[in-house]
Amino acid sequence: MRVRRTRHAGHGTGKTAAVLGLLLLLGACTGTQRAAPPDPAAGNASDPTDLRGDCPATIVVQTQWTPHITVEGGMYHLLGPNPVIDAGKKSVTAPLVVRGKDTGVKLELRAGGPAIGFTQPSAQMYLDTGIDLGVLGGLDEGVQVSATQPTLAVMALVEIHPQIILWDPATYPGFTTIKDIGRTNTKVFYFGGNTYMEYLVGAGLLRRGQVDGSYDGSPSHFVAAGGKAAVAGYANAEPYIYEKDVKQWRKPVKYQLVYDAGYPNYGPPLVIRPADKDKLAPCLRKLVPILQQAQVDVLAEPGPAIDLTLRLNQAYKVATQYTKESSEFSVRQMKELKLSSNGPDTTVGNFDVPRVQRLIDITKPIFAAQKKPVKDGLRPSGVVTNEFIDPKIGYGAG
Repeated sequence: MRVRRTRHAGHGTGKTAAVLGLLLLLGACTGTQRAAPPDPAAGNASDPTDLRGDCPATIVVQTQWTPHITVEGGMYHLLGPNPVIDAGKKSVTAPLVVRGKDTGVKLELRAGGPAIGFTQPSAQMYLDTGIDLGVLGGLDEGVQVSATQPTLAVMALVEIHPQIILWDPATYPGFTTIKDIGRTNTKVFYFGGNTYMEYLVGAGLLRRGQVDGSYDGSPSHFVAAGGKAAVAGYANAEPYIYEKDVKQWRKPVKYQLVYDAGYPNYGPPLVIRPADKDKLAPCLRKLVPILQQAQVDVLAEPGPAIDLTLRLNQAYKVATQYTKESSEFSVRQMKELKLSSNGPDTTVGNFDVPRVQRLIDITKPIFAAQKKPVKDGLRPSGVVTNEFIDPKIGYGAG
């Protein structure tokens, strides 16, 4: 409503100035000062969902791969309405919204994998310091780069890494584990350089002569072999792809999680550069619990995030397009296999220190043999922290 002026500008100006001067003099004598108006950019420190002043105006996250529901699903869940999609840069930006409430800052999610030339997210974070947080391929990546491009994981987005080795049960009805494959001459195709394969060979579960690192993710290897080969994949993707999408196959496959074969890798963790910890700490104290709850919420109601990730993959012209059905399968697998879970406690996203130590102990000699030694004296505290985790947030919590 417009307030109507009752006198002309300038009328009574001398009297007003005198009164104002007297008030200022009295304030100076009594030591009182007029309070500064609140800064809207500062936010409300006591409100856990008000990120203004604590977080960057736009929180930039380098994701691990192209948009999908299972790893960064909680982050896509937090993107507010009318997101801005940059198809050229393969990024999406929107207000960060928690259960309908705008937090006062924006969230920018940048695609990884082919979008950045398959550069490891840890390396991308050092190439572009405008990135605030990154998502690694697995916690073993953090161990691998600890001496050269260190990262500090502040949350496990996935409790158990979904990496699998799969096979045709009709061709190999006696196979139930990866070790069973190693008792035969069956060829095993995988992405060359993946650390878990060095573990499987070193532990005697597979033999060096049977593993082939030429796998490029295409089902053609498996199909061309007529099922007489095993192949790497992910529990939340390939079982559906082979049975439903690959026209030349369309039969069920069986598999074992690499985790269940003794490789205690966490799924993709959310990380920062350790040097940024003090600067980002005020933000992380609020943001990490928000992300914990978002991971829980998105699996309970995945539909909107699935729709957004499908839309983004189309905009980015991703070669391998996800479908709604495959995304829904992925969510089911994450739940049924407990890949997304609380682990041994009632908290989502935290790290079990003895488990992290086991991963360091397993991978340290592998990286040394590859002439990529880890940081001297590396301990779990050098790669993970539970400092920002809210222990009350978990799957099944009230």
